[in-house]
Amino acid sequence: MKEHRSPIYTAMFLRGTLFEHLAEIDRTCNSQVEQIIAQMAEREGVTEAMKASDQLAWVQKMDNIQNRAEEIILAELVFC
Repeated sequence: MKEHRSPIYTAMFLRGTLFEHLAEIDRTCNSQVEQIIAQMAEREGVTEAMKASDQLAWVQKMDNIQNRAEEIILAELVFC
């Protein structure tokens, strides 16, 4: 925001609303990532039973899902 939208950044900084705005974006992003992870895990059959039976595969799949979810959110909410 500082680099690409400096007038907005400066105005929010001077009004004292910048950190509140960034905190709200952070909450929104984290909430969206959690929702996307849950949806992808369900769609791909990554369950607690899998976690109990094959922990390594479960960790690999969940890491992959988390990375993809974060990429989606970064592209849609942060770098838009």
